[in-house]
Amino acid sequence: MADNLQDQLYQQIREALLAGRFQPGERLKIRGLAAAWGTSPMPVRGALQRLVAEGALEGEPQRSVRVPAMTRERFQQLFEVRLSLEGLAVELAASRISQAELEQLHGCIERMEVALEQRDVQAYLADNSQFHLCLYRACANPILLRMIESLWLQVGPFFNRLFTQADLSLRLNDFHEQAFKALQAGDGKAARQAMEQDLSFFGQFLLSLLDLEQD
Repeated sequence: MADNLQDQLYQQIREALLAGRFQPGERLKIRGLAAAWGTSPMPVRGALQRLVAEGALEGEPQRSVRVPAMTRERFQQLFEVRLSLEGLAVELAASRISQAELEQLHGCIERMEVALEQRDVQAYLADNSQFHLCLYRACANPILLRMIESLWLQVGPFFNRLFTQADLSLRLNDFHEQAFKALQAGDGKAARQAMEQDLSFFGQFLLSLLDLEQD
């Protein structure tokens, strides 16, 4: 039972990191999380230690952990690897994706559009994470998927910064729609190009924010 609870907590915290529900630098206190979930500290500690081992969190003194702060160098390194791996996953997925998965992607796009209209950051980020990871899972390469998810765990919290400029939100769904149309047509190269444009366009924006903060 304890192991099962630890697995559940691990998945919940992991999904929250992927969807950007935690901020870079935010501290997660074991007792605070245990109280919030109505459980003892032990399964929470185990779940957090697993995420520390994966590089998604950093251990701190006094029984707490922290979402790693984002630096320009770290984001640049993550971005370069993501561009290669996620582009490959999309191209592979194009010939393997099912109708059910396409429908799931379309639902994500529609919900993201509503979230953008309502300025609902968390709803947008949740469906953005679901869109990308559903698409990448369709590549049917578990090794590639594990690598991508590991990178997303590290970069997900920083996606909150995409909403610091109102004008930017007007483009947050454009490349998703382009990729979806290419996937419907079975055009893997066009789908890959759309997702690489998505990563590059918003990656450069986030890098510019880090440049401003470090000046």
